[in-house]
Amino acid sequence: MADPLWQPGAARIAQTGMDRFRRLAASRHRLDLPDYAALYRWSIEQPEAFWSLLWEECGVVAQRRGERVLVDGDRMPGARWFPDARLNFAENLLRRRDDGIAVLFRDEQGTERSLTHGGLYDRVSQLEQALRAMGIGPGDRIAGYLPNLPETLIAMLASASIGATWSSCSPDFGVDGVVDRFGQIGPRLLIAADGYFYNGRHFDCLEKVAAIRQRIPSLERTLIVDYTGGGADGAAALADTVTLEQFTAPFQAGDIEFEQLPFDHPLYILFSSGTTGTPKCIVHGAGGTLLQHLKEHRLHCDIRPDDRVFYFTTCGWMMWNWLASALASGATLLLYDGSPFHPDGNILFDYAEQTGMTLFGTSAKYIDALRKAGLSPRHSHDLSSLRTLCSTGSPLLPEAFDYVYQEIKQDLCLSSISGGTDIVSCFALGNPVLPVWRGELQCRGLGMKVEVWDDQGRPLHGEKGELVCTAPFPSMPVGFWNDADGSRYRAAYFERFPGVWCHGDYVELTDHDGLIVYGRSDAVLNPGGVRIGTAEIYRQVEQLEEVVESIVIGQEWEGDVRVVLFVQLREGLTLDQDLSERIRQRIRANTTPRHVPARVLQVDAIPRTRSGKIVELAVRDVVHGRPVRNLEALANPEALDQFADREELRR
Repeated sequence: MADPLWQPGAARIAQTGMDRFRRLAASRHRLDLPDYAALYRWSIEQPEAFWSLLWEECGVVAQRRGERVLVDGDRMPGARWFPDARLNFAENLLRRRDDGIAVLFRDEQGTERSLTHGGLYDRVSQLEQALRAMGIGPGDRIAGYLPNLPETLIAMLASASIGATWSSCSPDFGVDGVVDRFGQIGPRLLIAADGYFYNGRHFDCLEKVAAIRQRIPSLERTLIVDYTGGGADGAAALADTVTLEQFTAPFQAGDIEFEQLPFDHPLYILFSSGTTGTPKCIVHGAGGTLLQHLKEHRLHCDIRPDDRVFYFTTCGWMMWNWLASALASGATLLLYDGSPFHPDGNILFDYAEQTGMTLFGTSAKYIDALRKAGLSPRHSHDLSSLRTLCSTGSPLLPEAFDYVYQEIKQDLCLSSISGGTDIVSCFALGNPVLPVWRGELQCRGLGMKVEVWDDQGRPLHGEKGELVCTAPFPSMPVGFWNDADGSRYRAAYFERFPGVWCHGDYVELTDHDGLIVYGRSDAVLNPGGVRIGTAEIYRQVEQLEEVVESIVIGQEWEGDVRVVLFVQLREGLTLDQDLSERIRQRIRANTTPRHVPARVLQVDAIPRTRSGKIVELAVRDVVHGRPVRNLEALANPEALDQFADREELRR
């Protein structure tokens, strides 16, 4: 058996929050918990004891917790966590009011700003008072159409402090995409930026803001964040609109009146990608989000007070919500807005070196782009402070694991994580006390009873199947917006295996008790009745230097399914018979003959969502002549034109 790529030493393990928690659980409950495997078993076998101890150890701030931990724990959906608790999400994130740095912000233009914990509290206080003066309170919705700015964080915290429900999307969304999302939830207030910068260009948002206001009748007022220099004039030109600074100017900072609310009070509304229809509005509760993020940050990511935590994300991806919660662990948030490759691929590693970054979060595609660009950050930057690198968004290929340890840093916990918008957290993720094995997510998350099932609902080990969770967990959605009877919610996750959460990922539980993710279940290929995960093919194709990226689908053909592979090549290259055959040979040699594509075709670009995920289902629909129902969900919808009505796919 090959050696792990990284193994923490005994001294490092002893310093982690995970190991301290293991020792505490063993002592408090008089248990023999010698390792993570034992701790994990206890956490899923005794969920009430586990989540209670986590609450206590993380020092959750609450008016009361109550004695009951889990009610109707045999129901999924339907279980209720901490039903007697009263707390406030923002109060837990704003527990520090000192001069330590809470937020550092940088954009691709070189703009830099910072806020202390005390300064952040004061800015939230002013906005909280202004919102109350407007009459906004518990249950109202506030929408953010914003870049990843300090003001976005301030607005979310002010919303949470008064019990309003926050929802956001990034400013690169078009008007229809915004209306498809915010139009469903009826916000009273819209907070929008005047513009943003990306890849060296300035994009104005004010015209889109005006159009959005006209199409969402629930909006009573709009606040403009003056980010690019046009905010004051833009606000003056719109009725019922002022800048954020004008809105808060009458109020002096003081003690925030944090509304004490039930554990499952709606905190966030997040949206599904919407590539197969109108986006689902997923409602997440304050208590479940807080507890789950505290667990993932303090234990699985080993985030400590004053750590500097970064995730490359927009405000339209759940990783922004995940990042914000690191304030509850006393960390400093490192915010960045702009392209990760402007003016070159070093900008995020410049940020890491200059700030003493301890956790670097990004996407698998970004790591692959670094690899293909031939960058070697370990030689060009001082990354001595970096302890953890997180990757998500798509499966991290085994070769990308090699690249991280060869070219970024050797002494590093590489945490490939997987969960989603649906649970605003993770099912499987990293672990600072476990080794990193090539191509594997290190472990299932504490308190998450994750299994792999076959089509008949039988558990699998060492074989591919469906990722399921067979017991309730606190960050399950409260429900879907405008789904009074819960039918859409149940259909989304509980229809395939009644009473069991079926997540829609095609995975394998390994001998190391880690996970390998092969792709989304609905994108799995099925030639001749054999199920093939798309990541199995991507792994082979994208090792070829000529290939920038690829996307693979199953095409219905003569009563079966055939595999069709589309490749984006390096600039100036053309797919010829030699390269096509080398692609096929590599796939055949390293997988099975069933994996070999019947057609290999060249495209200029791969379509993806605004959070960077490639869209196999949309491509499959176009190839079969079916409409793609929500082009606004895509960052580059024009790329779909290359897949329509291709002569090569008619023979």
